[in-house]
Amino acid sequence: MNIRDNRAENRFETEVDQVTAWLDYAKSSESLTILHTDVPEALAGRGVGSALVRHACDVARAEGLKLVSHCSFATAWMKKNMK
Repeated sequence: MNIRDNRAENRFETEVDQVTAWLDYAKSSESLTILHTDVPEALAGRGVGSALVRHACDVARAEGLKLVSHCSFATAWMKKNMK
């Protein structure tokens, strides 16, 4: 899955079957905050939301940023997948 950083919109995006899903974020010099994950119904159950959250986690780690979540989906995913 190709995930790109749309910095103009402050979101990570991916397109699957011509449908776009995204994760809105806020980034500062100290943290990356996940605000909302939006996966259209047409892509539900295909792991797209998980891929977006995983990507945000990877970016935060690579840039040495604290990861914060205000998104219930992302928070649940991180509790389950990040030990």
